[in-house]
Amino acid sequence: MYVDFESVVMMFTALFGRLLRSDCSSILDAFSFLLCYWNPGFEMETKGRRSNLCANRHTIILMQTSQNRATRTFMDYESISQAMDGICALYERKLKELNPAIRNITYDIEDLYNFIDGLADMSALVYDHSIQAYLPNDRQWIRQRMFHHLRKLAH
Repeated sequence: MYVDFESVVMMFTALFGRLLRSDCSSILDAFSFLLCYWNPGFEMETKGRRSNLCANRHTIILMQTSQNRATRTFMDYESISQAMDGICALYERKLKELNPAIRNITYDIEDLYNFIDGLADMSALVYDHSIQAYLPNDRQWIRQRMFHHLRKLAH
């Protein structure tokens, strides 16, 4: 993975900002937060428990199902992982509506990507404790997170 100088500066600024504000209980927590930010598939074992820095980030999914502005809505979740599960559940409900006679419906990640891409708009706001604000993320970010989330569930 190529990381330019500006990205490295931003990463260390975020790290030291978190440490100075005491958002992290240790330097290890701060580094694991940064690894979660830069690598969505990252997981870390700390003291026999899984680090919650990636998982416990309130997430709001904003979506618009058609060009009609009246279809704008949002869903909020306690974590990025729960948000990804929510998007899957939304897609599964849509599949059941379209195929009411089929009991067991299967799909692959490309089908899910097509659903996400077929919406007029979809984005995610993820709460960042270090700046006490929500950071916007686009459809591509959602797709990447979905891939890592489903891969994690498969193993």
